[in-house]
Amino acid sequence: MDEIQLISDGDGLAVIGSATDVDRFLVSEGLSSKDLGPQRFKSFVSAGAAVAQAGSELAADSGRWVKLTPKSAQLVKKYGLRESSKTGLSTGVVKGRKGQIKGFVEFVKAPRSLLTNPAILANAGRIMSQVAMQQTMDEITDYLALIDEKVDDVLRAQKDAVLARMIGVGFVIEESMTLREKRGRVDDVTWSKVQTAPVTIAETQAYALRQLDSIAEKMENKTKIGDLATTAKAAESAVREWLAVLARCFQLQDAIAVLELDRVLDASPEELNGHRLGLRAARQNRLEHIARSTELLVARMNAAAGTANAKVLLHPAKSPAVVRSRNHVAVDVHDFHGRLGIESGRQSSEARRWAEAAAEVRDKALETGAKGVGAARSLGNETLDRAGTVKGKLSSGIAERTWRRRGDEKPGVEAE
Repeated sequence: MDEIQLISDGDGLAVIGSATDVDRFLVSEGLSSKDLGPQRFKSFVSAGAAVAQAGSELAADSGRWVKLTPKSAQLVKKYGLRESSKTGLSTGVVKGRKGQIKGFVEFVKAPRSLLTNPAILANAGRIMSQVAMQQTMDEITDYLALIDEKVDDVLRAQKDAVLARMIGVGFVIEESMTLREKRGRVDDVTWSKVQTAPVTIAETQAYALRQLDSIAEKMENKTKIGDLATTAKAAESAVREWLAVLARCFQLQDAIAVLELDRVLDASPEELNGHRLGLRAARQNRLEHIARSTELLVARMNAAAGTANAKVLLHPAKSPAVVRSRNHVAVDVHDFHGRLGIESGRQSSEARRWAEAAAEVRDKALETGAKGVGAARSLGNETLDRAGTVKGKLSSGIAERTWRRRGDEKPGVEAE
């Protein structure tokens, strides 16, 4: 009888079993995954005194991690994984016969299961959190390369001492991550180098958010359409730079959390699960804070575009320029959210598509002379409506994730 074990922490799904069974299960569900790797998998099943017994009675030589998306999250519901109030993890065993996984779940009671060992579950939660955060860190690295923003250059251009320290903090954290990778643990010496870093990172994040607020306030204070167009144009590059700084802050905060979990495992393993849950809650709070601030920025840019749209008849060239700048900022914010996991990549792509399409239509319309005025007004109304739609999807997406992580039902929806 084939058998695999599933563990979900709300952000990812670990699939544990023989390599053949794990691969077959993932293929049958159409899921892409990331190999935990030999070192992580060994750590996954090496905690606790009962491991020798569990390992001998269950053929588990492979572990893969699946990022929870709307599709993969359905597996938790489909297979009826049972959530533990103590660990916050949902677990279950999927069985199949003759090489076929049939989607039958047996809730784990047998002593042979890895999932009955508290130490193993705590360690599994640690590893899953680390894999998820490292995935986000990699995506942020790709994001910074894609937008071609040199965060250190942005920080060096500022006179604030906190921002200057941020560069050094980044170097120290990266060095500590290298040591962790080579040694497989975080000792006292390594941890002592980075334990004060969160203060500097938090101060830098707060500074970047204030800069974005300042940009939004400048937009609100402009009443003349010419000044508004100039300010909106300047906002395009400034917003992108400060979003890059925020992304770097979030990346380093995740790196600190990865190191911190290893340090707690080494120093106080009995506190590992509680510490993991605390870090997860703090991370979610940071995401929601960033989401609120950046959504407010987009809302203010929308208001500026509304002002420009109202004056399109008097300023047929400058008014569409404000709308175009708003589109650029909205797309940048949505892409930024997607990299941090605040929204889906599909919404970012949708925002980019309609922004680019709107710019195309506007340019063609303005070439037609008198007809361009009416077209510009129509375009402004259309882009404002579509911006509201994208923003609405983003807001509902954040709310839905919050309900899911808290284990609540959506308002107005009965539990099944």
